[in-house]
Amino acid sequence: MNKQVSFKDLGLIDYKKCWDFQEELFAEILTVKSSNRKEDKTVATKNHLIFCEHPHVYTLGKSGDEKNLLVNEDYLKSRGATFHKINRGGDITYHGPGQIVGYPILDLDNFFTDIHKYLRFLEEAVILTLKEYGLESERSPGETGVWFDVGTPKARKICALGVKSSRWVTMHGFAFNINSDLSYFGNIIPCGIANKKVTSLEKELEREIDFEEVKNKVKTHLIELFEMEII
Repeated sequence: MNKQVSFKDLGLIDYKKCWDFQEELFAEILTVKSSNRKEDKTVATKNHLIFCEHPHVYTLGKSGDEKNLLVNEDYLKSRGATFHKINRGGDITYHGPGQIVGYPILDLDNFFTDIHKYLRFLEEAVILTLKEYGLESERSPGETGVWFDVGTPKARKICALGVKSSRWVTMHGFAFNINSDLSYFGNIIPCGIANKKVTSLEKELEREIDFEEVKNKVKTHLIELFEMEII
Protein backbone atom coordinates (compact mmCIF):
# COMPACT_ATOMS: atom_id res chain seq x y z
CA MET A 1 0.00 0.00 0.00
CA ASN A 2 1.29 3.45 -0.94
CA LYS A 3 0.42 6.07 1.68
CA GLN A 4 2.50 8.79 0.07
CA VAL A 5 0.29 11.75 -0.82
CA SER A 6 1.24 14.64 -3.07
CA PHE A 7 -0.06 17.88 -1.53
CA LYS A 8 -0.84 20.99 -3.57
CA ASP A 9 -2.30 24.29 -2.38
CA LEU A 10 -3.67 25.90 -5.54
CA GLY A 11 -4.85 29.10 -3.86
CA LEU A 12 -7.75 30.89 -5.53
CA ILE A 13 -8.59 28.96 -8.70
CA ASP A 14 -11.51 28.84 -11.13
CA TYR A 15 -13.87 25.97 -10.26
CA LYS A 16 -13.93 24.40 -13.74
CA LYS A 17 -10.14 24.60 -14.08
CA CYS A 18 -9.69 22.79 -10.77
CA TRP A 19 -12.40 20.25 -11.60
CA ASP A 20 -10.59 19.42 -14.86
CA PHE A 21 -7.36 18.99 -12.91
CA GLN A 22 -9.08 16.64 -10.48
CA GLU A 23 -10.50 14.61 -13.36
CA GLU A 24 -7.03 14.28 -14.88
CA LEU A 25 -5.50 12.96 -11.65
CA PHE A 26 -8.51 10.70 -11.01
CA ALA A 27 -8.26 9.18 -14.50
CA GLU A 28 -4.53 8.56 -14.13
CA ILE A 29 -5.07 6.51 -10.99
CA LEU A 30 -7.88 4.50 -12.58
CA THR A 31 -5.71 3.81 -15.63
CA VAL A 32 -2.94 2.36 -13.44
CA LYS A 33 -5.45 0.22 -11.53
CA SER A 34 -6.96 -1.07 -14.76
CA SER A 35 -3.52 -1.90 -16.18
CA ASN A 36 -2.54 -3.70 -12.98
CA ARG A 37 -5.66 -5.84 -13.13
CA LYS A 38 -5.37 -6.72 -16.82
CA GLU A 39 -1.66 -7.45 -16.80
CA ASP A 40 -1.41 -8.84 -13.26
CA LYS A 41 0.98 -6.07 -12.20
CA THR A 42 1.40 -4.23 -8.91
CA VAL A 43 2.42 -0.74 -9.99
CA ALA A 44 1.79 1.64 -7.07
CA THR A 45 -1.03 4.12 -7.53
CA LYS A 46 -0.56 7.77 -6.61
CA ASN A 47 -2.57 9.79 -4.09
CA HIS A 48 -3.21 13.53 -4.09
CA LEU A 49 -4.55 16.14 -1.68
CA ILE A 50 -5.56 19.51 -3.08
CA PHE A 51 -6.46 22.58 -1.05
CA CYS A 52 -7.88 25.66 -2.76
CA GLU A 53 -10.40 28.49 -2.74
CA HIS A 54 -12.84 29.22 -5.55
CA PRO A 55 -14.38 32.44 -6.85
CA HIS A 56 -18.12 32.55 -6.08
CA VAL A 57 -19.68 29.40 -7.56
CA TYR A 58 -22.65 27.11 -6.99
CA THR A 59 -22.35 23.40 -7.77
CA LEU A 60 -25.15 20.86 -8.07
CA GLY A 61 -24.49 17.16 -7.47
CA LYS A 62 -25.80 14.48 -9.79
CA SER A 63 -28.69 13.61 -7.45
CA GLY A 64 -29.51 17.24 -6.67
CA ASP A 65 -32.58 19.30 -7.52
CA GLU A 66 -31.99 22.44 -9.58
CA LYS A 67 -34.97 24.02 -7.79
CA ASN A 68 -32.67 24.40 -4.79
CA LEU A 69 -30.96 27.21 -6.70
CA LEU A 70 -33.28 30.07 -5.83
CA VAL A 71 -32.03 32.72 -8.29
CA ASN A 72 -31.68 33.04 -12.06
CA GLU A 73 -28.62 33.36 -14.27
CA ASP A 74 -28.84 37.15 -14.46
CA TYR A 75 -28.79 37.43 -10.68
CA LEU A 76 -25.80 35.09 -10.50
CA LYS A 77 -23.93 37.34 -12.92
CA SER A 78 -24.80 40.40 -10.84
CA ARG A 79 -23.16 38.72 -7.81
CA GLY A 80 -20.14 37.56 -9.81
CA ALA A 81 -21.12 33.91 -9.39
CA THR A 82 -21.25 30.90 -11.72
CA PHE A 83 -23.15 27.60 -11.66
CA HIS A 84 -22.04 24.07 -12.57
CA LYS A 85 -23.76 20.69 -12.61
CA ILE A 86 -21.13 18.19 -11.52
CA ASN A 87 -20.55 14.48 -10.94
CA ARG A 88 -20.28 14.26 -7.16
CA GLY A 89 -22.92 13.05 -4.76
CA GLY A 90 -25.10 15.43 -2.78
CA ASP A 91 -27.23 18.39 -3.72
CA ILE A 92 -26.35 22.06 -4.18
CA THR A 93 -23.63 23.95 -2.37
CA TYR A 94 -21.68 27.19 -2.56
CA HIS A 95 -17.94 27.80 -2.79
CA GLY A 96 -16.27 31.15 -2.46
CA PRO A 97 -13.33 33.14 -1.09
CA GLY A 98 -12.63 32.55 2.59
CA GLN A 99 -13.63 28.90 2.38
CA ILE A 100 -11.16 26.00 2.57
CA VAL A 101 -12.00 23.51 -0.16
CA GLY A 102 -10.25 20.16 0.10
CA TYR A 103 -10.10 17.59 -2.68
CA PRO A 104 -8.52 14.27 -1.62
CA ILE A 105 -7.91 12.19 -4.74
CA LEU A 106 -6.95 8.96 -3.06
CA ASP A 107 -6.81 5.31 -4.00
CA LEU A 108 -8.49 3.91 -0.91
CA ASP A 109 -6.89 0.55 -1.66
CA ASN A 110 -3.83 2.29 -0.20
CA PHE A 111 -5.65 3.13 3.03
CA PHE A 112 -8.92 1.24 3.67
CA THR A 113 -11.79 0.26 1.42
CA ASP A 114 -14.65 1.84 3.34
CA ILE A 115 -16.41 4.95 1.97
CA HIS A 116 -18.34 5.46 5.21
CA LYS A 117 -15.06 5.55 7.16
CA TYR A 118 -13.58 7.86 4.53
CA LEU A 119 -16.38 10.41 4.97
CA ARG A 120 -16.18 10.18 8.75
CA PHE A 121 -12.41 10.88 8.62
CA LEU A 122 -12.99 14.02 6.53
CA GLU A 123 -15.54 15.19 9.07
CA GLU A 124 -13.26 14.27 11.96
CA ALA A 125 -10.41 16.42 10.60
CA VAL A 126 -12.73 19.43 10.74
CA ILE A 127 -14.20 18.49 14.14
CA LEU A 128 -10.69 18.23 15.61
CA THR A 129 -9.69 21.55 14.04
CA LEU A 130 -12.73 23.31 15.52
CA LYS A 131 -11.90 21.83 18.91
CA GLU A 132 -8.54 23.62 18.74
CA TYR A 133 -10.54 26.87 18.60
CA GLY A 134 -12.61 25.89 21.62
CA LEU A 135 -15.67 24.88 19.58
CA GLU A 136 -17.56 21.63 20.04
CA SER A 137 -19.02 20.48 16.71
CA GLU A 138 -20.66 17.21 15.75
CA ARG A 139 -22.22 15.07 13.06
CA SER A 140 -25.93 15.14 12.24
CA PRO A 141 -27.57 11.70 11.86
CA GLY A 142 -28.45 11.05 8.22
CA GLU A 143 -26.70 14.22 7.02
CA THR A 144 -23.03 14.49 6.06
CA GLY A 145 -20.85 17.38 7.12
CA VAL A 146 -19.98 19.09 10.38
CA TRP A 147 -22.60 20.88 12.47
CA PHE A 148 -23.27 22.82 15.64
CA ASP A 149 -26.26 22.34 17.96
CA VAL A 150 -27.68 19.32 16.14
CA GLY A 151 -31.30 18.58 17.05
CA THR A 152 -32.07 22.14 18.13
CA PRO A 153 -33.57 25.18 16.35
CA LYS A 154 -30.01 26.59 16.28
CA ALA A 155 -28.63 23.72 14.14
CA ARG A 156 -26.14 25.07 11.61
CA LYS A 157 -23.56 23.59 9.25
CA ILE A 158 -19.97 24.80 9.01
CA CYS A 159 -18.56 22.17 6.63
CA ALA A 160 -20.22 20.40 3.70
CA LEU A 161 -19.14 17.14 2.05
CA GLY A 162 -19.73 15.83 -1.45
CA VAL A 163 -17.63 13.08 -3.00
CA LYS A 164 -17.37 10.78 -5.98
CA SER A 165 -15.67 7.38 -5.96
CA SER A 166 -14.98 4.71 -8.55
CA ARG A 167 -13.12 1.47 -7.85
CA TRP A 168 -12.12 2.99 -4.49
CA VAL A 169 -10.63 6.13 -6.05
CA THR A 170 -12.06 9.37 -4.64
CA MET A 171 -12.50 12.93 -5.87
CA HIS A 172 -14.33 16.12 -4.84
CA GLY A 173 -14.36 16.49 -1.05
CA PHE A 174 -15.20 19.08 1.60
CA ALA A 175 -15.87 22.81 1.94
CA PHE A 176 -15.10 24.40 5.33
CA ASN A 177 -16.40 27.94 5.90
CA ILE A 178 -13.75 30.13 7.54
CA ASN A 179 -14.10 33.82 6.57
CA SER A 180 -16.90 33.18 4.08
CA ASP A 181 -19.49 35.71 2.91
CA LEU A 182 -22.51 33.78 4.16
CA SER A 183 -24.97 35.95 2.24
CA TYR A 184 -24.26 33.79 -0.84
CA PHE A 185 -25.87 30.81 0.88
CA GLY A 186 -29.14 32.76 0.84
CA ASN A 187 -29.42 32.07 -2.90
CA ILE A 188 -29.77 28.30 -2.40
CA ILE A 189 -31.25 25.65 -0.16
CA PRO A 190 -27.83 24.38 0.98
CA CYS A 191 -27.42 20.65 0.36
CA GLY A 192 -31.18 20.55 -0.23
CA ILE A 193 -31.80 20.87 3.51
CA ALA A 194 -34.39 23.55 4.24
CA ASN A 195 -34.79 25.40 7.54
CA LYS A 196 -31.22 24.87 8.73
CA LYS A 197 -28.60 27.57 8.80
CA VAL A 198 -25.02 27.80 7.60
CA THR A 199 -22.21 29.33 9.63
CA SER A 200 -18.48 30.05 9.48
CA LEU A 201 -15.57 30.00 11.89
CA GLU A 202 -15.44 33.79 11.70
CA LYS A 203 -19.10 34.05 12.71
CA GLU A 204 -18.78 31.54 15.56
CA LEU A 205 -15.72 33.26 17.05
CA GLU A 206 -16.84 36.79 16.11
CA ARG A 207 -13.47 37.70 14.62
CA GLU A 208 -11.59 37.29 11.37
CA ILE A 209 -9.60 34.05 11.35
CA ASP A 210 -6.04 33.39 10.23
CA PHE A 211 -6.87 31.39 7.09
CA GLU A 212 -3.44 29.81 6.65
CA GLU A 213 -3.42 28.70 10.27
CA VAL A 214 -6.70 26.82 9.84
CA LYS A 215 -5.51 25.19 6.62
CA ASN A 216 -2.42 23.89 8.39
CA LYS A 217 -4.50 22.47 11.24
CA VAL A 218 -6.91 20.68 8.88
CA LYS A 219 -4.02 19.31 6.84
CA THR A 220 -2.28 18.04 10.00
CA HIS A 221 -5.40 16.20 11.16
CA LEU A 222 -5.94 14.62 7.73
CA ILE A 223 -2.33 13.41 7.73
CA GLU A 224 -2.74 11.87 11.18
CA LEU A 225 -6.14 10.25 10.54
CA PHE A 226 -5.18 8.70 7.21
CA GLU A 227 -1.56 8.07 8.25
CA MET A 228 -0.43 9.91 5.13
CA GLU A 229 3.15 10.56 4.15
CA ILE A 230 3.10 13.98 2.46
CA ILE A 231 5.45 14.42 -0.48
